[in-house]
Amino acid sequence: MSSSIPNQAAAAAPSTADASISTSPSTSSSPESSSDRIQKFLENDPKRTGFDPATSWWMNYFRILSGQVTPEGVHHYREWRYRQNEARDCKRCEDARDYLLRYSPIVRFMAEKTEQLGGHRLDGSNIVCARCPARVSEDPASGELRVVRQGGGFHPGFGILLCANEMRDRKHLEDNLAHEMVHAYDHLRWKVDWDDLRHAACSEIRASMLSGECRWTRESITRGNWTLTQQFQRCVRMRAVQSLTARPKCKDDVHATKVVNEVWDSCFSDTRPFDDIYK
Repeated sequence: MSSSIPNQAAAAAPSTADASISTSPSTSSSPESSSDRIQKFLENDPKRTGFDPATSWWMNYFRILSGQVTPEGVHHYREWRYRQNEARDCKRCEDARDYLLRYSPIVRFMAEKTEQLGGHRLDGSNIVCARCPARVSEDPASGELRVVRQGGGFHPGFGILLCANEMRDRKHLEDNLAHEMVHAYDHLRWKVDWDDLRHAACSEIRASMLSGECRWTRESITRGNWTLTQQFQRCVRMRAVQSLTARPKCKDDVHATKVVNEVWDSCFSDTRPFDDIYK
């Protein structure tokens, strides 16, 4: 697979699994346009942000810990470190991917089921590890800038993208890979129209539900989200809304929530190709 494919897949991936959103302070009183504000955000100014790429990483890290770097500077520091560690992160991702394709029960099961539907065999040729830069956009509701980080993506024409710089460990990668494999399965079985928000919402619900990313231990220990009742359902709903909000045709999180609610009952009850929910 050529080196251009990861970039194409990242640009067109219909889902943003494991996306986290942060915002920078709104400057609605400024006459700057949205594009000007985004461009200013993307161009790091050490005097404004406190992050200086000309100094060592540990000095910048100390400045972050001591509160001398703005949230904008922290974003630039993170992207800077990802660029420095790109080769290492991709190697770790590829090693973990190859291990999971051999030994992970859920990954092997989903690979088998997608192949049975007439799809190409999912392997190292179409499951690509790459560095995924964060996307910056303006929230139309609040006017604030938001940074969206992507864990992976699926594109019918290119395969599965795994964002090597966002993977914490092999288990985290397994959840993301299983998530994207559910999208691949849905596309082959139901010919999903990824531009239709209802279709996309249904697949996002199923992917978060079946991949294992909303298991109790992941939510309570890793993310710190713990409730006595409906924790699993809350996680699936929240992650489906987040993924849908990141799509160009979705206006905001209110719109995403409305679409997810419309398809929730039928999609949450559909566990195919599993007999039951994998947790």
